[in-house]
Amino acid sequence: MSANFHDRLTDQLMKTIVSLQDEDQCYRFFEDICTISEIKAMAQRLEVARLLDKGERYEAIVEITGASTATISRVKRCLVYGADGYNSIMKDLRKVEKDGK
Repeated sequence: MSANFHDRLTDQLMKTIVSLQDEDQCYRFFEDICTISEIKAMAQRLEVARLLDKGERYEAIVEITGASTATISRVKRCLVYGADGYNSIMKDLRKVEKDGK
């Protein structure tokens, strides 16, 4: 993790997110702390990561998500060279997709 990213305030944010107890509390917290556009952008990037993990081609991902090729490229770079944030949750996303939840 970048030294510029990891600080007292970011630690406080991460500890707060980890402490959220259920989906409803997550929705309420993120609605207050983020704009709807920011939440939608994060959700879109997560979906791009899921589709890349499945082996989808950029053209299909653009069509499915509306994400730009620049966003797709950035997510792909994170999947390959990042801090393993996306990769660490891919198994859970695959399970959710399989179970339909």
